[in-house]
Amino acid sequence: MAKVGVIGGGAWGTALAVTAARAGHDVTLWAREAEVVAAVNDTHVNSLFLPEVKLDPAIVATGDLAVVSTCELILLVPPAQHLRAVATAIKPHLTPTIPLIICAKGIELSTCALMTDVVADVLPGAPRLVLSGPTFAKDVALGLPTAVTLATDQIELGRGIAERLASPGFRPYVSSDPVGVEVAGAAKNVFAIGCGIADGKGFGANARAALLTRGLAELVRLAVACGGKPETLMGLAGLGDLVLTATSMQSRNYSLGVALGQGKTLAEVLGARRSVTEGVTTAGALV
Repeated sequence: MAKVGVIGGGAWGTALAVTAARAGHDVTLWAREAEVVAAVNDTHVNSLFLPEVKLDPAIVATGDLAVVSTCELILLVPPAQHLRAVATAIKPHLTPTIPLIICAKGIELSTCALMTDVVADVLPGAPRLVLSGPTFAKDVALGLPTAVTLATDQIELGRGIAERLASPGFRPYVSSDPVGVEVAGAAKNVFAIGCGIADGKGFGANARAALLTRGLAELVRLAVACGGKPETLMGLAGLGDLVLTATSMQSRNYSLGVALGQGKTLAEVLGARRSVTEGVTTAGALV
């Protein structure tokens, strides 16, 4: 059993806290919102972001980032545009050798940097891994079968962490291509919005299939241009995540696209949501 810190109390962070607890670890969930901290500790439900799922009572929520000083493994799950601020905030409390698993999918708008580069800039000595793949938070939290990619340049470290995070319904596969995994995880959100727009306008299944196929080709070219491997895009973090995110109304990016295609404005859609739709900001970074 390890002491695991999950930094980010949204739906995805909460789901990862659940699966880490299911794997037998001692889990602390950091959330910015005081009401999330209170709800998780008092009722064992994240009433704001994942109200459908009862959490393991062993998961402890906190609003104090100093908790990372006692952790052996840290999962970073803030919105992508907040990752730099979170990394800066935990720096005074962090043991430099503690592995950091980056679970945010995006590109920093102000610098066009990938998430691993953001963390390396703030915390240059920390081992960095990327967790990505076709995942809806609710399904993961419910223990439904899920496979993800855990990417790192340090393969033996990755294998050890994959074993520690694995549970009967959650299987991490190790990759040596963090760049390809990150590019795929970020950019597929933009294609998902595009597929949603097409469906919202009623363009039909043929158009969606064309967008998915040509979108995958663009993802491959982009990943390779950034230093990734083309075969990575054929796996869970590429094709798998693209298909999931671009075809289901559970996807915030796809559902936003559908609403846009049906005539709503971006401000209307975003104004009705509490959760972040990463593809909106990533689109600006890609352009």
